[in-house]
Amino acid sequence: MAIQIVMDRTGDSHHPFNPRDLQEVAKAEQRFYELTNAGFTAAVRTGPGQISQIRSFDPSADETLFFPRLIGG
Repeated sequence: MAIQIVMDRTGDSHHPFNPRDLQEVAKAEQRFYELTNAGFTAAVRTGPGQISQIRSFDPSADETLFFPRLIGG
């Protein structure tokens, strides 16, 4: 099971999906592009305490994190 974690001012929300289910993958891909087009930064975990920014949907990623755009600081 893969997961997309969306961080925002209210905390975070978790969106699990089965990478073997084409409908769930399509929904996760749509969420990815909706969030990144809205200004969120997407990143995948590459190791303990390490992340790497991504710019396209990767259905094989176990965990994708979305961070909101920082304004001002």
